[in-house]
Amino acid sequence: MSQTLDETDRRILAVLQRDATISMDALSELVHLSRNACWRRVKQMEEAGILKARVALVDPDALGLGLSVFVMIRTASHEPDWLERFEAAVKALPEIIGAHRMSGDLDYVLRVRVASVKDYDRFYQRLIQRVPVAEISASFVMDDIKDTTALPT
Repeated sequence: MSQTLDETDRRILAVLQRDATISMDALSELVHLSRNACWRRVKQMEEAGILKARVALVDPDALGLGLSVFVMIRTASHEPDWLERFEAAVKALPEIIGAHRMSGDLDYVLRVRVASVKDYDRFYQRLIQRVPVAEISASFVMDDIKDTTALPT
C-alpha cells in the first residue's frame, strides 16, 4: 500500500524516530493536530508499512558488545545454493546486526557487534564454517561519529 506523506506526516515521523514512547497527546501538540487526527495518521502509516515497528534502542556497551565491526565479503560463487546458505548463516548468527548486498568491488558488507577482537574471531570461524567465501576482511570501528536509526524526513 502506497501513501503520500505530507509535511505533517513527516513531522510525526521525525518525532517518533526520536521517541516512540511519546504520548499521543504530546505528539499531537508537537505537530499541531488534534489527538484524534494525529492518532489516525499514525495508524494509517502503520497500516501502510511506513511505520514498521516501535523498538527500544539498547546501548551496546551496556550489554558488553562494545566492538562494532564492518565485515567485507567477496564470494567466488553467485549460485542460488550459495546465496541460500549465506542468508541462512546471516539469519542464524545474532552478532550480525546488518547485512547488505553491494554493487561494485564488494559483494556483501556485514555490520557485526561483539565484545572483543577474540569474540570477533570466534564469530568469523562460525561464519566461514557455514558458508565459503573467496575473500573476507574486517574493519573495527574506532569511534562512532554518527550512528543513528533515524531517517531524514
